[in-house]
Amino acid sequence: MDDLDIRPILESILFISEIPIRFETLYEILPELDQEAIRKGIQLIQTDCEGDSRGVELVEVAGGYQFRTKPRWAEWVNRLRKVKALKLSRSALETLAIVAYRQPIIRPEIEQIRGADSGWVLRTLMEKGLVKMMGRKDLPGRPMIYGTTKAFLELFGLNTISDLPSLKEIMPPPTEGEMSKTEGMESPSPPSVSPVVSEIEEVLEEIDRPGDEDVS
Repeated sequence: MDDLDIRPILESILFISEIPIRFETLYEILPELDQEAIRKGIQLIQTDCEGDSRGVELVEVAGGYQFRTKPRWAEWVNRLRKVKALKLSRSALETLAIVAYRQPIIRPEIEQIRGADSGWVLRTLMEKGLVKMMGRKDLPGRPMIYGTTKAFLELFGLNTISDLPSLKEIMPPPTEGEMSKTEGMESPSPPSVSPVVSEIEEVLEEIDRPGDEDVS
């Protein structure tokens, strides 16, 4: 297969998949090719999709590769799909932001930051596939540990959780007054999650996803 252009083969495989395909899976499907040839084929497809003349792009997301429509053409795609963007309530946004940035995390830690009960919000986020249980922590009562899911990565266009913008990039620098308040305190209060929530809201506004219900 040395003289074969593998781009059409890769395009066909990636096109029919509804979920991101891992590189290892592509390698299993195409044992005739070495890993370097597959990587080169992926890079060529990504290059081919650059520019305004193509409506789709090949992106690395949630640990795999997937064709996605380019965000700038979302208006026209929505005319066919007739969908509305996923909506999250303020409490769900806060909880999701905390889990995303503090995972693995237990419910009492979430509620300490939010200052409110978060049990029902966590259940709703799990029903929507954005948050999952990752086991139990070795503490009295064996509290459940929570983290984000692969669906969360797909929704926000992330390859891994480390691709989230750092808190330093999102959080505004503390004012002199805020710094003076925390001086000498043994355990300063948890930082506000509002900037992170705003960041998630901005991303969701650009995402088209089936369903017009609010996630409370």
